[in-house]
Amino acid sequence: MAGRMDISDSRPFASALIVEDHPLFSEALAMTLRTFIGIERIETADRLETALARLKAGSVPDVIILDLHLPDVTGMDGLIRLKHAAQAVPVIVVSSFSEGPVISAAMQAGAAGYVPKHSQRDVFRAAFAAIRAGGRYTPEGYQPTATDAMGRTSRDEVIERLGLLTRQQAVILKLICEGKLNKQIAYELSVAETTVKAHVTAIMRKLGVYSRTQAVLIAREVNFSALLSENNLSA
Repeated sequence: MAGRMDISDSRPFASALIVEDHPLFSEALAMTLRTFIGIERIETADRLETALARLKAGSVPDVIILDLHLPDVTGMDGLIRLKHAAQAVPVIVVSSFSEGPVISAAMQAGAAGYVPKHSQRDVFRAAFAAIRAGGRYTPEGYQPTATDAMGRTSRDEVIERLGLLTRQQAVILKLICEGKLNKQIAYELSVAETTVKAHVTAIMRKLGVYSRTQAVLIAREVNFSALLSENNLSA
């Protein structure tokens, strides 16, 4: 068996939206969907905002294929926002990351399935068959991680993880906790938006989370502002 399936009633996919910023992979995936999955109507978007705009305009596909790492999103936030906009439309994550914690985070965030980018075509076929039947799909050998849906941890471990942040990263996390977007943070700190995005990625890696929402929850488990003002974080 190519992966783990949970199959119920069957329903065909006639249309798909691919959200992927690499043109060559997007084209290859579209060809796979047409040739091996039987989906004829395929649209593509290279940004999350483009995909969200299409959904808002009423162009709703039968299935959405999402790359987690897009230019305008970080971590699982794109998946969370897309699921909210797509409602009942299944979202399949196709990512270059195949680590268990990443897969768990995606499934907890609402993905209908997860397929590593390096997978063979029969894996894609099995994934779409399971999801088309109303089930979910995870790759062969995947074991769910034993953490809760929001990735919360003990207070001591939270403080230890926060202590890994540089001063700049700590300031950025504080601004994230205030609800500010990357563009607003970049303006406030007088740095490029790409610099902020790189810092956000590093923050999530150090905290062991996969979305800004999880990072905020981690920070709120302790008095993060107090830790920051006491200069307990790395230089």
